[in-house]
Amino acid sequence: MKPLEEFVELLSGKFDNSRQFQEMCRSGKEDFPFARHINTVCNEKIKNLPQSFEGIFLVEESYYTVKEKTHGSAHLFLFTQEQETIKLTSYELPEGCEKSTFTFDSMEEVDYMQLQVSRKFTPAIYRKKDGVWEGGSVSMFSPVLRFTLFERFSADKLEVTETMEVNGKRTFGYDEPILYERIPGNADR
Repeated sequence: MKPLEEFVELLSGKFDNSRQFQEMCRSGKEDFPFARHINTVCNEKIKNLPQSFEGIFLVEESYYTVKEKTHGSAHLFLFTQEQETIKLTSYELPEGCEKSTFTFDSMEEVDYMQLQVSRKFTPAIYRKKDGVWEGGSVSMFSPVLRFTLFERFSADKLEVTETMEVNGKRTFGYDEPILYERIPGNADR
């Protein structure tokens, strides 16, 4: 299996942090989120891909629940292999789609030529180290808004650390990475 295929296979499926969430609740950390990810390859929904196209597009649906309030967000990512690394490039959602309601199931066929790379997100680079893929990026969403992403992916779990800072003060993120585990029996959506 090519590294790109291995990487995307680790990411594809349904995940949540229910084990970690329960531990956090027991220790009194009520502001730590219950988080779910649904990651689905979507190349079949993108028409007119170049004939030699080797990248893999993926819809990431994220849901965070804190104190019974759920926030949903979706992203369209392209993964490409560049020598021994994997590059994640973020794309704008197709025209007319909203981050809070966009899902793989709601995604309609879109023309590759109409897709636009996100100008705000700095592509993330991942390297395999001791059997685990790790990497991330730092993006300046505005002159004062910094987004930092660091992730580690293995067959056991996805570890995701995301923080937002405004003028150097954290406005989103947690001291510990969110530990997603694959939900068993999720072969179909």
